Amino acid sequence: MTMVVTQPCIGCKDKACLTVCPADCFHEDEQMVYINPDDCVDCEACIPECPTEAIFGEDDVPEQWKDFIALNAINADACPPASE
Repeated sequence: MTMVVTQPCIGCKDKACLTVCPADCFHEDEQMVYINPDDCVDCEACIPECPTEAIFGEDDVPEQWKDFIALNAINADACPPASE
């Protein structure tokens, strides 16, 4: 199960979640960060570090944000790696 970044991340500039990721699986664009599901090691370290409570395990993503599961996979491939 991969971690998924959802809607509350949009516009967040605090990148505390990136600093704890042992797999460097975050990617970013000008709006938010995304987790590459192929690189995520499912450690869940990023969940408590997210200041907007936007990160969930794939099976725990709230219904209104389920589309972010695919969005993370698509945008992680399209966007450069995130920088701290």
